[in-house]
Amino acid sequence: MLGAGTMGHGIAQVAAFAGYKVILRDVEKDALARGVQAIDRNLRKGIERGKLTEEDRDLTLQRIRGAVQLTETADADLFIEAAPEVLEIKQSILREVEQLARKPFIFASNTSSLSITEIARASKHPERVIGTHFFNPVHIMRLLEIVKGQDTSIETVETVREVGRRMKKEPITVRDVPGFASSRLGVALGLEAMRMLEQNVASAKDIDTAMELGYNHPMGPLRLTDLVGLDVRLHIAEYLHTTLASETFRPPEILRRMVSEGKLGKKSGEGFYRWNEQ
Repeated sequence: MLGAGTMGHGIAQVAAFAGYKVILRDVEKDALARGVQAIDRNLRKGIERGKLTEEDRDLTLQRIRGAVQLTETADADLFIEAAPEVLEIKQSILREVEQLARKPFIFASNTSSLSITEIARASKHPERVIGTHFFNPVHIMRLLEIVKGQDTSIETVETVREVGRRMKKEPITVRDVPGFASSRLGVALGLEAMRMLEQNVASAKDIDTAMELGYNHPMGPLRLTDLVGLDVRLHIAEYLHTTLASETFRPPEILRRMVSEGKLGKKSGEGFYRWNEQ
């Protein structure tokens, strides 16, 4: 697992719980430590709620090994990267992995919007590059969106589908188009909710409640944006607006303003909600 942030440590947790041996790698020791601590907290909460046993927790943690040096991952069969949503960063990681790997491997990107085909252009084996879009929080959300790039082989898709099922996910397979299926729909809904808030149609809480109770969504679009991160949503919206040439994805002014003010959602303590008060 390449990256120990919110998505990275979440994917590492479900993989280890499924019985896989996991190397959780991050370039920063502090980030790595925070990732392992977050996994431990999640597992403890599972025990408190009666969903896990102490043995489940211990076995899961035993299967996770932290690493700072990329060379420690050289024998992995599957690399899943959860790096920032920047094409050049993901391509650079892929090149590095190919240089050090000691055997054939599958490279899976947890991107929520970037083209898998473009990422794979950095690879000597694009048939083994695929998208694995997990959802936050990873240990709770069941969906796994598998993205097939232009050159991704059927064998790679089937292998990753089986890995997803073993992680207790429900995999769907989509073609490599901007925003795939989930991000394209989810971002469109979230941006429209922001426009409604700008226009004083209703409060953030009432807009969310409308979708939760009226359409049976487990979480409203503005609260979900706070969890994802307003900066992440802005980046994806800008990408989709450019690539699809659709006004649907033009970022609302309220989103740009809040990001510039450092109001990024739960991770900063404030977004459309004040998380420090809850």
